[in-house]
Amino acid sequence: MLIDDLKAIQELHGYLPEKELRELSAKTRTPLYEIQGVASFYPHFHLEPPLPVRVEVCADLACHLHGAGALRDRFQSDIPAVDRGKVHVNTVSCIGRCDRPCAISVNDHIYDNVQSPEVIALVRSALEGENLAGTPPEMTPGPWELDPYRNGDKYQALRKLLTDQPWGETIQGIEAAIEMLKRAGLRGMGGAGFPAGLKWEIVRKAEGSPKYVVCYADESEPGTFKDRVILESLPHLLVEGMIMAGLTIESEEGIIYLRHEYDHVLPALERELNEAREAGLLGADILGTGHTFDITTFISPGGYICGEETALLEALEGKRAEPRNKPPYPGNVGLWGKPTLINNVETFAHAPAICLNGAEWFIEQGEGESAGLKFFALSGDVNRPGVYEVPMGISASRLIEQYGDGVSEGRKLKAIMPGGASSGFLPASMVDIALDFKPLEQVGSILGSGAVVAIAEGRDMLDLAFNAMRFFRNESCGKCVPCRTGTEKIVDILQGALAGKGREEAKSLIEELSAAMMETSICGLGQAAPNPILSVIRHFPEEVLARIEGQAS
Repeated sequence: MLIDDLKAIQELHGYLPEKELRELSAKTRTPLYEIQGVASFYPHFHLEPPLPVRVEVCADLACHLHGAGALRDRFQSDIPAVDRGKVHVNTVSCIGRCDRPCAISVNDHIYDNVQSPEVIALVRSALEGENLAGTPPEMTPGPWELDPYRNGDKYQALRKLLTDQPWGETIQGIEAAIEMLKRAGLRGMGGAGFPAGLKWEIVRKAEGSPKYVVCYADESEPGTFKDRVILESLPHLLVEGMIMAGLTIESEEGIIYLRHEYDHVLPALERELNEAREAGLLGADILGTGHTFDITTFISPGGYICGEETALLEALEGKRAEPRNKPPYPGNVGLWGKPTLINNVETFAHAPAICLNGAEWFIEQGEGESAGLKFFALSGDVNRPGVYEVPMGISASRLIEQYGDGVSEGRKLKAIMPGGASSGFLPASMVDIALDFKPLEQVGSILGSGAVVAIAEGRDMLDLAFNAMRFFRNESCGKCVPCRTGTEKIVDILQGALAGKGREEAKSLIEELSAAMMETSICGLGQAAPNPILSVIRHFPEEVLARIEGQAS
């Protein structure tokens, strides 16, 4: 694959020399412009020799709230003058350590909860050629209610599926998993919320072969790090869920599309895959049943846009990760034009527990009218950020107070971001809202990626809206004009307003740009990108409108 070839060249040379790209073009009979187009698209490829030390500072919401900008300025000025020509300092989009801000990357090694003296020490170590290791994420302790194997052997749901044992009075056979997921009402936990059982059924019935199972493990939205914790703590549930999906849709190949910043989970994940192979649960002729299914991993070359399912498929095919027009949908025309099932880590991890414990068990785990368990990533102005396994439908106030130990420094809550940057902001007056798909949709928000960010009193909501909009501008793939131009123009307006240069027509222009983006952007990035600023205008008009329109005193 082209991307694998580019990774190999960069690993050897530290960047992608043009000579090597020309040789790759000749060897693979791929036009040079196509290779250069792919290499220039992904942030983890370098077309020029990089400086000896690259320091990248996360600039998105959780780190921004904890002073990432000041940290960058401070250590940048602390770098000795003699070394400044050897060190490149840059800001980057979220790197998945929202629970331990501020986070940085030094030559692709991630460190969290850092201060300026530590950064200077790391720069010195890198300049002296010392090996960097990064900061391993803090493991979230279990036990997890979702894990049915806390006191027993793993992969029992898969064994039951393979041996056609009944799942209750009426459910039996290889299609049992579909029926169980449909009864449980499990929805996709990656953001869109499409019914999981229905998606599996669509791909099973789709014509064409081979079929593929793809796990999206590339969560990259600010505030989102729940799948990282599942990968660290419950990799066996992901593997089992993918095998069950593969057998159900009659696929022989699964791929885990893993975020570049999550490569620390790769050794444990590979061990889990190898253990499954040794037990005869993965590979050819699984448990002597004649079924074949195996799983490989693919490390992303970077980019939030890869969270869009068709852009992810383009990346797997060695292309620029630009979303496809839909329809057709991946369930019928996916990877290499074949039917493809795509779910995220959390969705696959739910499947074994639902099938073993029953749909009714899953439904009963919810709170109020909601069903099931949910993993939420909590960050921002809270005393105890982290990933929490809670009932779906829990209120945001209970999540923050009971699990997050309240707003940090004894402050009052001002706002929440209930589902990642795409969900926008809600005022503290709505903090008792149930965290579930329908209640949030009814107030103009979304559950999204399951990322709850708490915002304390004293925060500038215009500044936070600008921060979120800048993320979407930076991560737009640029394929469609509404998203590419709309995000750029809105960021320009907000930047001007923050500098005291508001414009009388700014509000109407933001609303016009937002409507065009929502109605005509190719994918969900552009369609959801205006939510941060629109929600701030709606819920905090007295704080932002005068500044946006240049009327502030």
